[in-house]
Amino acid sequence: MIINLARRAHDHNWELDPITRSLLDTDFYKLLMLQFIWKHFPTTRASFSLLNRSTAARLGEIVSVDELREQLEATRKLRFHKSELIWLAGNTFYGRRGIFEHAFLEWLERDFRLSDFDLSVQDGQIALRFDGLWTATTLWEIYALSAIDELKTRASLKRLTEFELDILYARAKTRLWEKMERLRGVPGLNVSDFGTRRRHSFLWQEYVVKAMSDVLGTSFTGSSNTYLAYIHDLEAIGTNAHELPMAMAALADTEDELRSAQYRMLELWQQTYQGELLILLPDTFGTTQFLRHAPDWVADWTGQRIDSKDPYVAGDEYIEWLRRRGCDPRKKRLIASDALDVDAILGLHAYFGGTLRNGAVPADFRRAADFQDERKWIPGRRIRFSAGWGTFLTNDFRNCNPHGDESFDPVSLVCKLSEVEGRPAVKLSDNYSKALGSPAEVERYRRIFGVEGVAETPVLA
Repeated sequence: MIINLARRAHDHNWELDPITRSLLDTDFYKLLMLQFIWKHFPTTRASFSLLNRSTAARLGEIVSVDELREQLEATRKLRFHKSELIWLAGNTFYGRRGIFEHAFLEWLERDFRLSDFDLSVQDGQIALRFDGLWTATTLWEIYALSAIDELKTRASLKRLTEFELDILYARAKTRLWEKMERLRGVPGLNVSDFGTRRRHSFLWQEYVVKAMSDVLGTSFTGSSNTYLAYIHDLEAIGTNAHELPMAMAALADTEDELRSAQYRMLELWQQTYQGELLILLPDTFGTTQFLRHAPDWVADWTGQRIDSKDPYVAGDEYIEWLRRRGCDPRKKRLIASDALDVDAILGLHAYFGGTLRNGAVPADFRRAADFQDERKWIPGRRIRFSAGWGTFLTNDFRNCNPHGDESFDPVSLVCKLSEVEGRPAVKLSDNYSKALGSPAEVERYRRIFGVEGVAETPVLA
């Protein structure tokens, strides 16, 4: 796929170009969670709020709030197309056909509408909130993030001449090629695109996904972006996110109900889905406490996604937990997804999925350097490892700007559940820096769940 990105950026009338072209232009897990919410919490109200963790980037002064409002209004008018619903109904996801219920798809076509929103600028930052039925607010998360990220990109593109745009994209393409070249041919590698929420632009994400598919072949296992999976015949990747246990915890009336909410969510999820969709995300209130108190049946789930913990530590913790319960970790799936780049992907793949030729894997291994030359190691699986590659796949324009500034660098922007039925929602995470919620509620949750295994780690993306 050859696209003159510089020419498109130079000549295009941005005002007439919607960022969200389809309601499928979202992470696949959002659709799975929407069906879950529709099925189990159809009348529950929920609020989502925007947070910019990269506070040095004053997005309210970079992004035009009027342009953002126009984009969000255009998204709110979108409806699912019949051809998209037919694809959702008939396609095979994770080896299963019919994963979306007929009644749910009829509801999407007949009744689904996105909620209204409240948008302003406060202290140089964008203040954005969505209130309404949970079914009407949950999908806003990805649409809002990708819209703001692309408007930030467009604001910076407008400052460049056509020649400078050529240089920008030539550098970014070269970097992408260098990354893919290091991954190409690595035995047993599995990597997928998780980059929708912080992409440089829709066009660039599409370019990257097509390039990854062409260059990496079967090592590229698909995209979390449902629309790109739909139009390019790729596997749609994703299961669930922190939003669900956060909501169920917020609805708890007692401390015992609060502690057990994370497991009650799993019970409901496995009633709704099975198989490869049974992937744990245990760090909402801390991975260590989650595993320590988890019912035995949780070990029957397919695998675990690591988000906020050192993936080497979290992976070893999960493997040991499985062994103590008589489970063979080699039959389970481990997915890393937080701020990954090539070194981390290669290192984690080698650590969990490969061994040195002398048969040893260093216990303190924390880098990929020993595994850059595949002649030094052979495949030898401790667990089935996969990498969900996000920001540094779809938005790595660091040092690519001909002007030499950081205006194209990605920011750590999130849009998270903030209230459920008027009750505050909290995420503790395995990283103190990623905790979300009012200080008083965060402190209350930490008192109830503890902080064992939680660390202070810089938030990269």
